[in-house]
Amino acid sequence: MYAPTSAPAPSPWYKQLWPWILIGILTCSVSLTLSMVVIAVKNPDNLVNDNYYEAGKGINRSLDRERLAQSLKLRASLHLDEVTGELELRLSGNSQPDSLQLNLMSPTQPEKDRKIVLNRSPSEAGRYIGQLPDKIEGRRFVELMGVENGQTWRLFEEEQVSHLKDLTLGDEPIQGAEDIDN
Repeated sequence: MYAPTSAPAPSPWYKQLWPWILIGILTCSVSLTLSMVVIAVKNPDNLVNDNYYEAGKGINRSLDRERLAQSLKLRASLHLDEVTGELELRLSGNSQPDSLQLNLMSPTQPEKDRKIVLNRSPSEAGRYIGQLPDKIEGRRFVELMGVENGQTWRLFEEEQVSHLKDLTLGDEPIQGAEDIDN
């Protein structure tokens, strides 16, 4: 007689392939989720403004300053010298303040924003000179501000900043200020 053959005993779960594949997928998911949480906590999004009403009032003030610049017929040409870091601005129109403030703002990285004070050249009318702290390139919001008769004017445009080409401000129409004659 033949003895009945017994089925081989199943091996324990930890010796099987499929449980380890499932555990590996879950471990990767948890570690990636924790990595994303750490990145989100260390690099918060600072582009959101909680006070929309104040931001809206600020937009109206900015538009008034841009309208003033347009009524003064202001135009500016900006040259960046890569070697010396000198910034030369030529301003034409009905305003020649002693100094100007130039803001070069990155749309997404506030740490790359730069404020430069430009002083009027004593020898040449309409020429302003300032010093760049470091090399600036890429897409920027360029804001030039000055004061005429106690009122602040502003030229503001989005430009591709490069040492290879000069920037021109005041050459584009201002949205919302089309009713002023040039």
